[in-house]
Amino acid sequence: MAYKIFIPRDSSAISLGADKVYQEILNEAKNRNIDINIVRNGSRGLFWLEPMIEVETPKGRVAYGPVTISDVASLFEIEFFLGNKHPLFLGITEDIKWLKNQERLTYARVGITDPVSILDYEKWDGFKGLKNSLKLSQENIIKEIADSGLRGRGGAAFPTGIKWKTVLDAPSEKKYIVCNADEGDSGTFSDRMIMENDPFVLIEGMIIAGLAVGADQGYIYLRSEYPHALKILNEAIDIAVDKGYLGKNILGSDFSFTLEVTRAAGAYICGEETSLLESLEGKRGMVRYKPPLPAIEGLYGKPTVVNNVISLATVPIIMDKGASFYANYGMGRSKGTLPIQLAGNLKQTGLIEKAFGISLRELLYDFGGGSATGRPIKAVQVGGPLGAFLPEEQFDTPLDYEKFTEIKAVVGHGGIVAFDDTVDMSKMARYSFEFCAIESCGKCTPCRIGSTRGMEVIDKIKEGTDQEKNVSLLRDLGDTMVNGSLCAMGGMTPFPVISALNYFPEDFGLEKTETSA
Repeated sequence: MAYKIFIPRDSSAISLGADKVYQEILNEAKNRNIDINIVRNGSRGLFWLEPMIEVETPKGRVAYGPVTISDVASLFEIEFFLGNKHPLFLGITEDIKWLKNQERLTYARVGITDPVSILDYEKWDGFKGLKNSLKLSQENIIKEIADSGLRGRGGAAFPTGIKWKTVLDAPSEKKYIVCNADEGDSGTFSDRMIMENDPFVLIEGMIIAGLAVGADQGYIYLRSEYPHALKILNEAIDIAVDKGYLGKNILGSDFSFTLEVTRAAGAYICGEETSLLESLEGKRGMVRYKPPLPAIEGLYGKPTVVNNVISLATVPIIMDKGASFYANYGMGRSKGTLPIQLAGNLKQTGLIEKAFGISLRELLYDFGGGSATGRPIKAVQVGGPLGAFLPEEQFDTPLDYEKFTEIKAVVGHGGIVAFDDTVDMSKMARYSFEFCAIESCGKCTPCRIGSTRGMEVIDKIKEGTDQEKNVSLLRDLGDTMVNGSLCAMGGMTPFPVISALNYFPEDFGLEKTETSA
């Protein structure tokens, strides 16, 4: 009998030596004449324990980690393939506190299955959502999505059902589904993890979206820095075509849908949906004026659904379990779950899927384990480089779109980057402007010019030059960018800047007053 061992093929695990550990385990098993079957699964998201290997036992899968090639011989000595104790022994995988305290819906299969095994996918409820959808009218599919409360997980949080209904109602013989997989926010990797570790769930979600709105063509606009995802997605698409889930007359129905992966242009601005569409059409990634919205005139001027990876990957479980099942998670208008990515100065970084409502403090300390340096956490940035910096007094804010709006912050793509008390927030604020100046498409003046002027004004404040006047100027500049920019690139850049100025004025050489915050 072959002992079953799981070694992740996720790029984060590979970067930490997973491929080397895989080869070492193969060699050691051969030398010891032990029959093993290695499955290259996805990462469970516990990055501080990668490479984390698992073995199948009668009690369930048992984990060990982080494993290096120097650990392999000692693992074989204690016959780890039987689930025996070792200094790297983590116990039953599902009982690890980090995993046990999550609500994994979109990520139900991630880390469990072989990403390119369609049999594994089907075994773990794959394509049930599609099969259910093929029995429904387009209106009823969209009603399920709307009733679930699913909102855009890319950051805008726009109701997915409304977007799909708009595309369905738009008169056109040709319509498109476009997946925005140009994941560029700092500290984010949830899209990559779906594409590398459960590609079929994204494929299924896009097929259902096409069925719902009457589109027969889909594109995955993939971040150019994701070579592993490119390979896995293309492999999964070929398998789905071969098995009748993509192509003509899907599962014997009269619905046909084709899917293609396109590599992105390597520009942050192409994460903005209209700039993405320009790039997809072979043009320079420049933001379009709106209206018309992409749902009316999108790719090649046709009605187009543009959704983020997580939005589309969540559709299958909604169509499998039902709208009310998904809507029962979360709080207020923030329904369901969100993949939260912990990064920065934390002991335990990685991916968590939780229902909306958990506080930042719980995420930072219960999951993150506090700062890696052991120093106090001074600030966190939520929602990527355009997200506000939040001070310790706001760590009890629940993760909820509306609650974050109340404190002038954004949930965004769910990325959380932590900083300890050695960080200089004036440098972080200046970097926000610098990032915008580099990544701006240059189409609108507030973004193009405002970002450069912003750096200059911060420099003057730090130098002590006319501080009161320049602080006022910085706030006015932020107001102009928020209200005058064409898209969120310029419109949100002031969020991190003004929040840093409000909550950490001492880092700018200013006195902290009661009105600072």
